[in-house]
Amino acid sequence: MMFEYKKIMNERELQAPIPTPDPAKFPHSDEVPEGCKVIDGLKDDWGYYVDIHTDVVYAERSRGFAYTGQEKMSLKMIILEPRVHFGASEEEQKVERKWPCVAYIQGSAFHEQWMWNNISRHIRLAEKGYVVAIIQYRPSEVAPFPAQMQDAKTAIRFLKKNAEEYHIDVEHMAVAGDSSGGHTALMAGFTGDSTPDTDLYNEYSAKVNCIVDCYGPTVFSLMNYYESSQNHYHPDSPEGYEIGHKNVLENLELAAETIPMNYLSEDKTTPPTLIIHGSRDMLVPFNQSCQLYNYMKKMGKDVTFYKLNDANHGCLGFDNDTVLGIVLEFLKENI
Repeated sequence: MMFEYKKIMNERELQAPIPTPDPAKFPHSDEVPEGCKVIDGLKDDWGYYVDIHTDVVYAERSRGFAYTGQEKMSLKMIILEPRVHFGASEEEQKVERKWPCVAYIQGSAFHEQWMWNNISRHIRLAEKGYVVAIIQYRPSEVAPFPAQMQDAKTAIRFLKKNAEEYHIDVEHMAVAGDSSGGHTALMAGFTGDSTPDTDLYNEYSAKVNCIVDCYGPTVFSLMNYYESSQNHYHPDSPEGYEIGHKNVLENLELAAETIPMNYLSEDKTTPPTLIIHGSRDMLVPFNQSCQLYNYMKKMGKDVTFYKLNDANHGCLGFDNDTVLGIVLEFLKENI
């Protein structure tokens, strides 16, 4: 049986398009076929739409002593940019906006990153009105410490240089990261425009207003003095590679250069810092965040620490509205 559309065409008049600058004011349809379920009062409450810019190259870097192939590598970022919802009025959509920005360093045990690893978390943050830039750094096999924090600071400067293109409010920026990315965020946030640094885009400041550290390592030499599922001092360990493929316990002075607390001083301003760590973390011992928190408190720094009971290394308690709310409240107060 064929659908009888011609009968409808004969019964109705052809409609002219209706200009509709405000989607909420488009004519309401009163049709309700028998059995159709009607839902009233719904609103779009997830937040802003999110545009995703992929493969944004922010720097060309040397691959370092350990690499025998191409001498240069392109460092990229993924930028999540909020935009006004399609249902907003034409007037609201035309408003020029600048968004606060979170420069995020994805953890990877200091090896090559999977940049999309926490994309669902980043989308939720962008939906709340934050530009989120996921930053690639050079892997430790290619370039050990301080390459990762240097790359992060270059990326922050790139974002400031290109703020107009991505609608970034350069006066309201944060740096964040998880695991090795948390360590990198601490190092970048604590040092700002101080060394270790690079000259690229140095007409812009790498300073940020606040730091979010999720279960980042802080004192490599102490990691295996607390419960962990892996070796943290062997040359082939993540921490060993980060200091140049060396044994951490046999190179304590070299490892000490990677301790973020060694870059703090009482007379130097430090961005407010949020620490979040799971009590059952099997890769980065929970004590690593305790060492950071206790030292920052001793130095009189602005630091907030949340222990997530029974949470592991970024799982079993991190992906929920409670933790998202903690981060959003911290950013609201400090970014």
